[in-house]
Amino acid sequence: MGKAKALLEIRSLARSHTRTAIRVLVGIMRSKDATPAARVSAANAILDRGWGKATQPLENSGDGALELIHRIERVIVHPESRDRESA
Repeated sequence: MGKAKALLEIRSLARSHTRTAIRVLVGIMRSKDATPAARVSAANAILDRGWGKATQPLENSGDGALELIHRIERVIVHPESRDRESA
């Protein structure tokens, strides 16, 4: 059996347990006996599966990441302004 076929079988097997896994996560999320951390973790897993991971806002933390993104935007999205800057 090839590697690709084995991965497909593993993925298929895992997906066959989706309903059970969601029920377990919901049970943990609703459980009064579960720790708050376990409840939050289960809730996040459910939301991530249903809606995708939430995007994280970019903050300018002093490492220049925001400036780099603005520069990339100027070069890719607004190349005509780049031409004016170098003139």
